[in-house]
Amino acid sequence: MKKYFITGLLVWVPLGITLWVLNLTIGTMDQPLLLLPESWRPDRLLGVHIPGLGIILTLAVVWLTGLLVRNVFGRKLWEQGEKAMLHVPFVGSVYRGVKQVSDTLLSGSGNSFRKVLLVRYPHPQAWSLAFQTTAPGEVIGNLDEEYVAVFIPTTPSPVNGFYFFVRKADTIELDMTVDVALRSIVSMGVAADSVTGKHPAISQQMQADQP
Repeated sequence: MKKYFITGLLVWVPLGITLWVLNLTIGTMDQPLLLLPESWRPDRLLGVHIPGLGIILTLAVVWLTGLLVRNVFGRKLWEQGEKAMLHVPFVGSVYRGVKQVSDTLLSGSGNSFRKVLLVRYPHPQAWSLAFQTTAPGEVIGNLDEEYVAVFIPTTPSPVNGFYFFVRKADTIELDMTVDVALRSIVSMGVAADSVTGKHPAISQQMQADQP
């Protein structure tokens, strides 16, 4: 009786959490519909609420924005608006920092995470996954040895972490993609690079049931 109950939990807990996250995400992305005049909202026009229409609107706005900024007129218009924003106290500082992070993670210019490394953190007897990033030239020029800049993400939220400069000789370069490393960090090491499609916990439970 107990083993069937546990197997059922192993099926429904991840499924339920996934559905909850999807519902929360869709509900959040539907919020842009509130920016439309009430008479233009799909709920008013169709007489029924259709989840996900906000996602379509959001994607359309993002795509049209990219289309506009990619042409000469739109690019100049955006550059002028961005310059004005950067001169606003506090707002400019926040925007500049967020823009640098988004450019690093989303641009295809090669400034994103380059390599996955092992570094000694938080003490000399421990190792942590880290991503090699870009080090300012002023910093590197003032160090007497070869150092690399690394970002050590926290678990389970990899958007937070620590930015360090460590000796290259004290790091171990891994033959691991950034996606695999992030998956390992987010799952707190639970997610494994398995070639099978079975859920590892369910597979273990089924093996335990075998005589």
